[in-house]
Amino acid sequence: MKRKKALTLSVSAIVACSLLLSACSGQDAAPPPGGGDAKGTEAVGTPGAGQNGVAGIKDGLIPASDKSKIPEAAKKRTDTFVVSLTEPGGIFNPYFYQNGYDGNVNSVLFAQLVDIDKNGKPIPGMAEKWELSDDQLTYTFKLRAGLKFSDGSPLTADDVAFTLTLLHDPAYDGQTDIAQAAVKGGKDYKEGKAATVEGIQVVDPQTIKITTDKVNAQALYLLGGQVLSKAYYGKDYKPGKLDSIKQLHGKPLESGPYKLEKFIPGQEVRFVANPNFYKGKPAVEHFIYKTTEGDATQFFQTGETDYSGFTGNQDNMELLKSLGFANIDVYTASSYSYIKFNHSKPFFKDKLVRQAFIYGLDRQKIVDTIYQGYGQVANVPVSPISWAYTEEGVNPYPFDQEKAKKLLDEAGWKPGKDGIREKDGQRLSVRFFGSKGKVTDILIPIAKENYKAVGIDFQTELMDYNALLAKSKKGEHDLVSFSTSILIDPDDGVQSFNSKYKGSFTDTNGYSNPKVDELVAKAVGTLDIEKRKQAYKELYKELSDDPPYILLNYRKILGASNGRIKGLELNGFNSVNASLPTVQIEP
Repeated sequence: MKRKKALTLSVSAIVACSLLLSACSGQDAAPPPGGGDAKGTEAVGTPGAGQNGVAGIKDGLIPASDKSKIPEAAKKRTDTFVVSLTEPGGIFNPYFYQNGYDGNVNSVLFAQLVDIDKNGKPIPGMAEKWELSDDQLTYTFKLRAGLKFSDGSPLTADDVAFTLTLLHDPAYDGQTDIAQAAVKGGKDYKEGKAATVEGIQVVDPQTIKITTDKVNAQALYLLGGQVLSKAYYGKDYKPGKLDSIKQLHGKPLESGPYKLEKFIPGQEVRFVANPNFYKGKPAVEHFIYKTTEGDATQFFQTGETDYSGFTGNQDNMELLKSLGFANIDVYTASSYSYIKFNHSKPFFKDKLVRQAFIYGLDRQKIVDTIYQGYGQVANVPVSPISWAYTEEGVNPYPFDQEKAKKLLDEAGWKPGKDGIREKDGQRLSVRFFGSKGKVTDILIPIAKENYKAVGIDFQTELMDYNALLAKSKKGEHDLVSFSTSILIDPDDGVQSFNSKYKGSFTDTNGYSNPKVDELVAKAVGTLDIEKRKQAYKELYKELSDDPPYILLNYRKILGASNGRIKGLELNGFNSVNASLPTVQIEP
C-alpha cells in the first residue's frame, strides 16, 4: 500500500533534514515497507557495498564524551523527545500528502504491515508473516492478533481491503501508484467496470489474500504498507468521491507509536504516546517535531531539540564532537542527490545538450566543498549501499569543459557576441530553481562560473521548499535540485524514468526512452536477484548515455542525539521514526 513514488527534497533542504525519510534527505516519508521471513523475500536482496559505501569513512556510533555538558533546557524535559524537521504542510494521511515532511509525520502516526531492517530487507510489522504462492502471484498476509487503532477499535483484514480498494478508486489522486502491483481486477475497478477488486480477498479478520496478474518485485512493498480504518475513513466515503476522506487529513485515526496531539503550523507537531500501539506504548510519553528550518544547529546546541541530522562533513563532525554531549551516528544515506532536467524544454530534448551540462559542471568540486570527504560524486541512480549498485560500463562524466563545448557545437549551439550560445535565434539561457541553504550557496556560484565558461547563461531563483515543489510540479523550471528519499528497492530510484510513470513533482517532465522503459520493467518484473542485477547494470549504462538527470552525489549523514537519549538505531534504511518505540530518556 504505502508505496509512494520517490518523493524528493531540494538539495539544500538536506542540510536541515533530520530523518532520512520521505522528505528529509531523501525521502519516502515513512520508511517504505519491508518485511521478514516470508517466502520470496529474496527479491529485496541485501546491500552489496556494505555500510561504508561512501568515501571510505566508516559508519558507526561515536558516543558522547562529556554528558555533563548536556544543556539545561534538555535536562528539564523528562518525558518529551524533540526532533528537528523542516515545516510540514498538515496533510496527515499516508496516501495523500504532497509535502514530503508530512510523510515524516505520517510515519509516526501510521504503522505498516511490513517493516524493513537495517539492511533494507523486509521484516514483519503489523503482519506477523506473509506467504507467496509458488507462481509468485498471490500474497497472503497474516495480521497479528489484537491489532487496534488508537481509539481502541480493532484493525482487521477488512481495513486492509478497504485501504487497497481506496487506492484503486477512480478519483484517487495521491502519489501511491498501486497499479504497479497489478492486483487482479484492479484496472477494471478503477475504470468502473467492476464493483469490487477481484484480487482482494478477506479470508478472516486476521488474514487477507491478494492476487496479482504479474510478478513484480515491488508488490510486497505496495501491498504491505499503512492501513486506514474502514469504520472511520469509510463512514461517509462513496467510490469516486474522496471529499469525506480529505476532510480528515487533520484528524487522523492512528495505528503508529504516537497519536497526533496538536499541529501548530510553522512551529511544531506534537504527539502523545499511543497506548494501543501493537509493540506496546512507547516509554517516552511525548514526541515533538520542531520546525527548525535554518536553526537546526542552534536548537541542538542549546538543547531545544534532542536530535537533528547534519550534513556529513568535517566541519560538522568537529562541531558535534566539541559539544561533548552529542552521540554521533555516522551512516550512509540510501539516497542520491541530483539536478533535474525539464525534458519538455526544447534544448533538453537533445541528449548531447544534457551530456554537455554534465561534463560542464565540476561535480567533484561541489561534493568536496560541501561534504569534505563525507560524500562522493554519483554516476548511477542508486546508493553504493544497495545490492544493485554498479558503475561497470557507465560514463563517469569527468569535469571536461572542452568536451562540453564540443558537444554543444555538435548540437548546433554556437557562441554569440556575448559568449552565450545561440541556436535558431534562441539563447542558451536556463533557469535553475533551488531552495535556500548552505548546499545551494555552494552549488550556485560554481555552476554559474562553470556554465558561463562553456557558453551557458545560468539564471537562478531561490525559494522555500514548498514553493519549489509547486513550481517543479507545474514544470516552470529548466533545472531544479533535489535529493531522493530513502531508496529501499533500486526501482525506487529509477521508476520515474519510465515514460509510463504519471507522477507529479517527482516526474521528469517528458523524458522518454523505450529502451529505458523496457529495462525498468525487466528489472522489477522478476524476483530473481541475479536477473535483477543484470537488468540494472544494463539500465544504468543506457541512462548514462541518455541522461534524465545530472546526478550529483551520495553522502554520509551525521545523526546527532543528546547523550541522555537511548534506543536510537540509525542507518541508511531506518531513521528516528523506526526507533520511537524503543527510545528512552535517561534521568
